[in-house]
Amino acid sequence: MTLATQLLDWYYQSARELPWRADKDAYKIWVSEIMLQQTRVEAVKNYYTRWIERFPTPAVLAEASEQEVLNYWQGLGYYSRARNLLAGVREVCAAYGGRVPDDQAAIQSLPGVGEYTAGAIASIAYNRPAPAIDGNVLRIFSRLFCLTGDITKQATKREVKRLVLTHLPTQYPGDFNQALMDLGALVCIPRRPRCENCPLTNLCEAFMREVQDTLPVRSPKKVPQLIRLAAGLVVKDGSYLVHQRPTTGMLARMWEFPTVELADGEGAVERLQAGLLQEFRQDVHVGKSVFHYIHTFSHRKWDISFYQCEWLAGDKLPTTACWLSSSELTSMPWAGPHHKVALACQNTPNL
Repeated sequence: MTLATQLLDWYYQSARELPWRADKDAYKIWVSEIMLQQTRVEAVKNYYTRWIERFPTPAVLAEASEQEVLNYWQGLGYYSRARNLLAGVREVCAAYGGRVPDDQAAIQSLPGVGEYTAGAIASIAYNRPAPAIDGNVLRIFSRLFCLTGDITKQATKREVKRLVLTHLPTQYPGDFNQALMDLGALVCIPRRPRCENCPLTNLCEAFMREVQDTLPVRSPKKVPQLIRLAAGLVVKDGSYLVHQRPTTGMLARMWEFPTVELADGEGAVERLQAGLLQEFRQDVHVGKSVFHYIHTFSHRKWDISFYQCEWLAGDKLPTTACWLSSSELTSMPWAGPHHKVALACQNTPNL
């Protein structure tokens, strides 16, 4: 049997039951694929279900505000994904009458849609013979064909794409791509692959050479840059001081409690007190630290402490800042661990 036949036979018996596989709706597949970027399947399921209940069609999502969309995305991280999805859906409604196009190139032209996502949508929703090559597929084909090239390099990615296209069936390309997704998630996992459960061991060169644990070859990731931060929980008449991050850059337009970055050896209390006076024109007394988090992004790691602050006096806030009551705190899309603190402040006012 061919690689595709063996893989599909296994898939039809072992396919995962996932909410976005209930039908072939291109919009739902699009939403799921964007959510699944950098996020585990189990973590996505509830977010996906809640999202589709609120935004069941492109037309409904296109009418939503960015802030509401970000609120529904809260906790998934990488918020540019949500903004691009909103922009892409609005383009679909404006240019394609609310129907996701069935051409891979047209799909890939939408904001935030890369080659992998376009291939997944085109093949699963419209049965187009388009590959959907992600980290799972790079790993699987590196082992199947004992590729020793670095999978982060373009030359290896091109070779994997050539091999995938060689084996991609024209009749069931969407099922083939989903089978590879499941194989990579359940069997051909990054460390200690479960070869005893694999339907392709008779075709796998790495398995036959007993080198499956050493593949794929990948350049080591850079260690995230550690950044020390101090944030202030400033309460005035039962309301908290918050502000919106800049319109561009990391966590753009997300909300946070006033935060300062600390230089090596710099004291948090003094720096936070000075920052609140300089940036927000608020005179406060910085008290004890009540929360501490280590929050890792792809390229940065926040070491952030939140301090109780007694408000003493202040002038008019900058336009990016405002006072929110504890009941209003969770109505905003928050940056990183600020969301956890906002929830705590809402549950325990005047913390």
